[in-house]
Amino acid sequence: MQHAVGSELPPPHRPGQVPHAGWAPAGHHPGPHQGSSQGPAPVPPPPPAPSFPAASAPVPPPPPHTPAQPAPDTTGHLSLPPGGPVGVPMAPPAAVVPDPTATTLAVLLIGPAGAGKTSVAKYWADHRRVPTAHISLDDVREWVRSGFADPQTGWNDNSEAQYRLARRTCGFAARNFLANGISCILDDAVFPDRPVVGLGGWKRHVGPGLLPVVLLPGLDIVLERNAERSGNRRLTDEEVARIHGRMAGWYGSGLPIIDNSQLDVPGTARVLDEVLARAIASPPSW
Repeated sequence: MQHAVGSELPPPHRPGQVPHAGWAPAGHHPGPHQGSSQGPAPVPPPPPAPSFPAASAPVPPPPPHTPAQPAPDTTGHLSLPPGGPVGVPMAPPAAVVPDPTATTLAVLLIGPAGAGKTSVAKYWADHRRVPTAHISLDDVREWVRSGFADPQTGWNDNSEAQYRLARRTCGFAARNFLANGISCILDDAVFPDRPVVGLGGWKRHVGPGLLPVVLLPGLDIVLERNAERSGNRRLTDEEVARIHGRMAGWYGSGLPIIDNSQLDVPGTARVLDEVLARAIASPPSW
């Protein structure tokens, strides 16, 4: 192989060693030969590559949009919060008067047959500024058609079991409504002297935030209203008097009691709002 005159020779090839791949002839800066013991001349850095604008690769068009297909077992796209025990309402600052008409509440309206619980509960739910549901224990209990256990024919294990089942069903419904921002008012003839159908069950089913209020008009008013009923909702005068006497045990219990003997349904609903405002500010201990 020929080399230019005055240029350096490539480093000698030693046995067992591959030729120096990085050697390049130096065509400038001639100098005297310095002997075979000297290593190869330093390799100058390669000249910078010319800068050209990068060629932009064509962007492929996006794939056509295909809407997501729902799973075969889905029926909707709304996920509802699960219901849980209702907590005690938070009392507002002392300077703020609580407005029960704009607060999500769970109310239990207690009273004897003929006290006007259902009428007041429906009116109160209809005239609130927030969504409100009315859940009547008697309505849920009468979902049972064949095999319905009517306490008028005698209180027994079967009728007690159906009452318990109806209360648990009402509590389950109330928790789910409340978890989704819908207030609830429930009505039931809760006896203060019978733990089986007492407040303990309602507290377990709904939660400690349930606000109980008692409707207790005079006996003559209850007898008059009961006479206007029909079907299995109408009781004998003796049964009405007995239930009314047992309901008197709520006096001294600490629960708020409304005597609506001289009040119509709208007037009772207004008093109920006043009672609930005080209950929100200072929840009852029960």
